[in-house]
Amino acid sequence: MKNILVLCTGNSCRSQMAHGYLNQLQKGLAQIYSAGIETHGLNPGAVAIMREDGIDISGHTSNHVDEYQGISWDFIITVCDHAKENCPFIPSKGAERIHHNFFDPSKVEGNEETKHAAFLRARNEIRDFCARFVREKLS
Repeated sequence: MKNILVLCTGNSCRSQMAHGYLNQLQKGLAQIYSAGIETHGLNPGAVAIMREDGIDISGHTSNHVDEYQGISWDFIITVCDHAKENCPFIPSKGAERIHHNFFDPSKVEGNEETKHAAFLRARNEIRDFCARFVREKLS
């Protein structure tokens, strides 16, 4: 079984959505972990938008990358530029490192409709990326 780490700045939004989709799509091929270089708690908008797609991430926790020392990673996926540029080196011989800077819906201001549209956009980008990742890297 493969070990996959999804890494973001605060492990509250984009990495949590990717964690949820990878858990759903990989069908027992991998153990999925998500972490941040900081911990910000779960973003309620991420929880709500994932629930709309039938995925419950409300039980996820916001974890710091240091909590996973010693795990041999097969894939380390960074989902924001800040984490890629500021994360301490994660030693994992042979890990494939993949980076995709997803749109950050938590930074969008405006009314509820505007915020919902932002989370929907990010969720759909992440869902498509995760489906392609599972198809190309795990199948």
